[in-house]
Amino acid sequence: MQAALLFGLLGILILMSVPIGITLGLSTAVCLYLTTDISPMMIAQKAFTGLDSFPLLAIPFFILAGSIMCNGGISRRLVNLAETLVGFITGGLAMVTVLACMFFAAISGSGPATVSAIGSFMVPSMKERNYDPNFAAAITATAGTIGVIIPPSIPFVIYSVVAMTSIGDMFIAGIVPGVIIGVVLMGTCYVIARKRKYLSTTRPPTFMAVLRALKDASWALLIPVIILGGIYGGVFTPTEAAVAAVVYSTLVGRFVYKELTFETLYECLRSSALINGATEFMIGLSMAFAAYLTMAQIPAKIGLWLTNFSDSPTVILLMLNVFLLVLGCFVDNIAAVIILTPILLPVVTKLGVNPIHFGIVMTFNLAIGFVTPPYGINLFVASAISGEKLEDISVAALPFLGAMIACLLLFTFFPSLSLWLVQNMR
Repeated sequence: MQAALLFGLLGILILMSVPIGITLGLSTAVCLYLTTDISPMMIAQKAFTGLDSFPLLAIPFFILAGSIMCNGGISRRLVNLAETLVGFITGGLAMVTVLACMFFAAISGSGPATVSAIGSFMVPSMKERNYDPNFAAAITATAGTIGVIIPPSIPFVIYSVVAMTSIGDMFIAGIVPGVIIGVVLMGTCYVIARKRKYLSTTRPPTFMAVLRALKDASWALLIPVIILGGIYGGVFTPTEAAVAAVVYSTLVGRFVYKELTFETLYECLRSSALINGATEFMIGLSMAFAAYLTMAQIPAKIGLWLTNFSDSPTVILLMLNVFLLVLGCFVDNIAAVIILTPILLPVVTKLGVNPIHFGIVMTFNLAIGFVTPPYGINLFVASAISGEKLEDISVAALPFLGAMIACLLLFTFFPSLSLWLVQNMR
């Protein structure tokens, strides 16, 4: 009865478009009042305790760093480098978009930010080269999902805090899957480009051209080196790495590339504060939600229900894949991670699934929701940039969705793709 009441309230409030943070808090409060003698004050206490966390400080700083990079000339230089490296191949501009998204993902940690930063340059460029506008918007939206897989990743930070796993391990685990997704999407671009005759108009780059592009983008390329190298070199924690990324990107945008103004910096601070406020509100109330789940033994009951179908970790993961793919169509990635991690993680860990591996599978599942209607936030961003209809972009994205689902199955069946680097870097 407790589970039915809790999930029923969650479903009703989500369908009513109530903000996720309020949904979590209100559902928990109602269930506490109707099914226990515990004071609703517990919600405020758990929320405050949950937010009193040093690792959570990484979230606002990574958000701010990504915003500064978008406005400080960093993203444009990454696009120029990507175009130099792969722009000469058939369908090269589409591949440039994917590669540039991979570069930007390594410094922003956000899917929509990646689409916005790279799409503003690449979608108009592809249109000029006679690419189908819907195709251009679709590949930009799809490649933007890499932003939450290649480290640093804001959803990885949130998952790690909720699941009480290492943020550093999650970052390392995302490297190989992120590269695989990028390569598969580039391969899909090549196949479609050959069929539609999206030919390149540039020649293979000379060695000097590559060196010039690398030199121009060198300050931008140092950011992931500083972030990941600093974490795994023991120089600083993931939270301190986020602060270092903000300081470094500000200095580069203001004094090296000279494209970051004080007015732009203020706007970056303002927008980042608004995004972080909503995110932290959700995280705080999710802690109270998780505490109620534990008291009501709901994860254990769900685990028992799932194991009635099968005790195979692979079968359970496949069932969860279907569930998460459907859920991702309606619920934001971060909100879903906050709600579902305390419910599903105890279930899969009892079956022997590594929490890091499950974090990768869960995050990528929900990232696919960035390009599936009706939620599909990457689709909305790409539609705004391109001026194309959302439904047309969604149809054009279907081949890329198929490619990403193939990658998802690969990561599900072969945990070593996520865990190999983690195990060898300890």
